[in-house]
Amino acid sequence: MTRESSASPLIFGGDAQSPRAALPVLPPLALYIHIPWCVRKCPYCDFNSHTASPVLPEEEYVDALLADLDQDLHAVYGRELSSIFFGGGTPSLFSADSLGRLLKGVEQRIPFASDIEITLEANPGTFEQDKFVAYRKLGINRLSIGIQSFQQEKLQALGRIHNGDEAVRAAGMARQAGFDNFNLDLMHGLPNQSLDDALADLRTAIALKPTHLSWYQLTLEPNTVFWNQPPTLPEDDTLWDIQEAGQALLVEHGYAQYEVSAYALPGRLARHNLNYWSFGDFIGIGAGAHGKLSHPDGRIIRTWKTRLPKDYLNPAKSFQAGEKALGNDEMPFEFLMNALRLTEGVESRLYPERTGMTLESLAEGRREAEQSGLLQVEPSLLVATERGQLFLNDLLQKFLT
Repeated sequence: MTRESSASPLIFGGDAQSPRAALPVLPPLALYIHIPWCVRKCPYCDFNSHTASPVLPEEEYVDALLADLDQDLHAVYGRELSSIFFGGGTPSLFSADSLGRLLKGVEQRIPFASDIEITLEANPGTFEQDKFVAYRKLGINRLSIGIQSFQQEKLQALGRIHNGDEAVRAAGMARQAGFDNFNLDLMHGLPNQSLDDALADLRTAIALKPTHLSWYQLTLEPNTVFWNQPPTLPEDDTLWDIQEAGQALLVEHGYAQYEVSAYALPGRLARHNLNYWSFGDFIGIGAGAHGKLSHPDGRIIRTWKTRLPKDYLNPAKSFQAGEKALGNDEMPFEFLMNALRLTEGVESRLYPERTGMTLESLAEGRREAEQSGLLQVEPSLLVATERGQLFLNDLLQKFLT
């Protein structure tokens, strides 16, 4: 299926080899809001986060976020928001009053879907029952709690500010505050972690009955303390054993893997992330936030905002640090680096719908990936094989031009 016809306006991207059709149906729209402050920067973290001062500039930052959003409204085209995600940093450092003013301002500018998903990232060390009750009353209906581990030795090695008991209590407090939908963020492959250690963490998390689990391996990223001072991590054989045993444990308790590191109970998949992985659109506001916006004429623009909070709050500086229009030669990789993370992939028809390009533009890479056993031979789907999921980077290389 393609969207090209003699009646469709065509555009050309940078280094384009073939015309791209306009997009008569724009993808769903989400909003990402970045709150860049943390109590303390973790040694493994490569996100745009900064140690908070004793008093945060909440009022000024909310004003800036709304002004930033105003500059992106031209690309909304009458769409409604299907999801909002407060990420960080630690968004739960902000008061309910500040987040309420922000949400009200957003809704005045862009209508909310009737079933909008609004997620707030929080750390156990920032849990206050009254604050989280107030968050729920604002319409925030999903929490993502950064646990990482329940074991004190591992938490200390990761530089976390909470202990295991606080992590357990945080899940209970989330339920008491009215959140019946919440994610626990948990790492494995931690410094000196054994298989038994990793499974003990996972069993503790499962016992708390979250609706969603993000369970992923610690990696050493550039520009982090761990990159410059690497800790002793488990051997590859141990990492493989952890992955296999952990996945079996999650399946046993009803958590289905739907993405490389995401597991959910039935009906509780993260809609915000699903939109991202299926090449939907998202506005990104806040220091260092990234966005991706499609236009009816076929242009697809990636944007990124000024990274440092002090610059983002400086009226003399622009919110937007840069933008890039995706060229036809980039489109296969850009689409598939997200879609192929999904264990069930996506329907093939989504590629022309979301990119304005033909399925034929994928043909060469698709053939090579199928012959390599990395992509399933299934015309109606774009989905990695089990081997392709394990070697996703090798799979994606087939679609680089």
